[in-house]
Amino acid sequence: MKSQWNDDDAKRAVEAYGAEGVNEDIALRVYTTRLIGRDPMLVLHGGGNTSVKTRGADDLGHEHDVIAVKGSGADMADMEPWGLPAVKLGPLREMRALDSLSDEAMVNVQRLNLLNASAPNPSVETLLHAFLPHKFVDHTHAAAVLSLVDQPGGDALAREVYDGRMGIVPYIAPGFDLAKAAAEVFDQKPDVEGLILHKHGIFTFGDTARDAYERMIEMVSLAESRLRQGRPVVFQAGQLPPALAPAAEIAPVLRGACAIHHPGQEPTRFIAEFRTGPEILDYVNGAELASYSQRGVVTPDHIIRTKNKPLVVPVPEAGQLDGFAQAVQAAVETFVAEYDVYFTRENEAAGGTKTKLDPMPRVILVPGLGLFGLGRSAKDAAIAGDLAENTVRVVTDAEAIGRYDPLPESDLFALEYWSLEQAKLKGQVAKPLTGQVAVVTGAGAIGTATAKALAGDGAAVAVFDIDGDAATDAARAVKGLGVACDVTNPGDVSRAFAAVCERFGGVDILVSNAGAAWQGRIGDVPDEVLRKSFELNFFAHQTVAREAVRIMLKQGTGGALLFNISKQAVNPGQNFGPYGLPKAATMLLMRQYALDYGADGIRSNGVNADRIRSGLLTGEMIAARSKARGLSETDYMSGNLLHAEVTAEDVAQAFLALAKARKTTGHVETVDGGNIAAALR
Repeated sequence: MKSQWNDDDAKRAVEAYGAEGVNEDIALRVYTTRLIGRDPMLVLHGGGNTSVKTRGADDLGHEHDVIAVKGSGADMADMEPWGLPAVKLGPLREMRALDSLSDEAMVNVQRLNLLNASAPNPSVETLLHAFLPHKFVDHTHAAAVLSLVDQPGGDALAREVYDGRMGIVPYIAPGFDLAKAAAEVFDQKPDVEGLILHKHGIFTFGDTARDAYERMIEMVSLAESRLRQGRPVVFQAGQLPPALAPAAEIAPVLRGACAIHHPGQEPTRFIAEFRTGPEILDYVNGAELASYSQRGVVTPDHIIRTKNKPLVVPVPEAGQLDGFAQAVQAAVETFVAEYDVYFTRENEAAGGTKTKLDPMPRVILVPGLGLFGLGRSAKDAAIAGDLAENTVRVVTDAEAIGRYDPLPESDLFALEYWSLEQAKLKGQVAKPLTGQVAVVTGAGAIGTATAKALAGDGAAVAVFDIDGDAATDAARAVKGLGVACDVTNPGDVSRAFAAVCERFGGVDILVSNAGAAWQGRIGDVPDEVLRKSFELNFFAHQTVAREAVRIMLKQGTGGALLFNISKQAVNPGQNFGPYGLPKAATMLLMRQYALDYGADGIRSNGVNADRIRSGLLTGEMIAARSKARGLSETDYMSGNLLHAEVTAEDVAQAFLALAKARKTTGHVETVDGGNIAAALR
């Protein structure tokens, strides 16, 4: 591991933050915190924290000795001064004299001593930072250090590697007791350069930001050097069938098996993100996977994101998907039953006060293919995937030099069910589409507005468009997936949905929106034009709907097919037959899907919009249509009962409403400002 410290960058940070009134200590603390946070071998998703002891003034102008420490919600990789709330140091240090202190009382004291009452909660390890005398303190969950200490004799191995330069702290859950124990270890040998927290992580410290940071790099590098002495081949490979089902085919099966069903309500779904690579494959293909993968998390902080153990499923053999699905269902049921036993046992020991989390896995290991991270959102799934990859690395290195041996399950319940995390959970409210995956075809005005509406209500969104750049741009706006796809090409459609399954695990909502408007008097229109319009405005809807339904049936959790039809389907316009005829067929297609798949919980509905400014209804076309009707463009666009122009956002809200309408199918929603001639009933 190499230091990323740069004198010029450090100087620029001091100058830039100084111009904003931030003192040099905080500026340098921000700079090195970012260096640490941007290295995934040191920190992942909230793991670790940093601090600096400095001076700060309250609103009355009184100066105090304070500790500025990473706060809840701050990302070390993109740290800003606000993410280092300043706490009065004196009262914190006085707490060391106490015999005991609850987590709630500790948080309360920390908040009472904030200089800014609106600042985020200081880290749960603030007292550990405060009890140490050094100006700068860094804490990480470095992968190499975890590989050392997650051994049966990990503390002895750490002593061998560091040869007295680091204090060794036995495992204690984060909080007041750990802070006191760490301070006592330091007091016994105050010349150490840092602390190794057994089966947890590493602290380093110094009088300058650079000293603390570069000591972290040096100590982690020593661990890496020791790990390089391990066995070159760590896992003996197990037997695999000659042909495997691809990840995109099994993702909906896994995702469906992990959904939680509620009678009369929408299932609780999870997003599933696929990961693979040589290191992951060596791990999941190991003959002893059922042993080393089930020993627990590499550091206690991960349990909140990943649970203690991953789900291991059988090898997915090509052509045997039905058998694989049955085996997965059985594996999930076993996982849930074992989690329930674990919770009941540990909750009773804790006084029976905890509220059980959902029992579903957050990581799934698939021999032959790789792993999936699961989460209620795409972000949570990605975090679980990152932590799973980190686990693969740590366990591999640990097994290379010995035997991976993390904390026992009984020590981890307190963190998974930490009272402060429980309080957060009780206040969380999921959005209506949280956990659902939506595919929107067409990245024009309506498609982009619909993607934003669905994402705003919690869905993970993929956007397909024949223009790959347009799809990417529309998806980027909602932190989704953009895929270049010609919806008239069945091969393109299959590949696009496969990409969605690998990224999100499946699909729950399809908004089949892509289209284009061809004009002409029906008796004069060449067959080629009419066929081209039918390809895009009818057959493409069938192609994407068929692929979406195939995936929905694998998931077994229902779904929603939503078609952008048009008022032309029931109220054709003069010289608009090439567009209206396939749209009329699409309306019947929508109803056929409602008939044929209602028993599977798949709803099928459509939106009939009229006169929406978009790539389909261009300025040129608006001019032509308004002229054909003898109207001004303004009167043409607002030519409805409400005398109001209908926008792409109005159409998007109709699609959103139908996506959430659990007991509506075979329905056409009109979004046209009122057009009696286009009314269906």
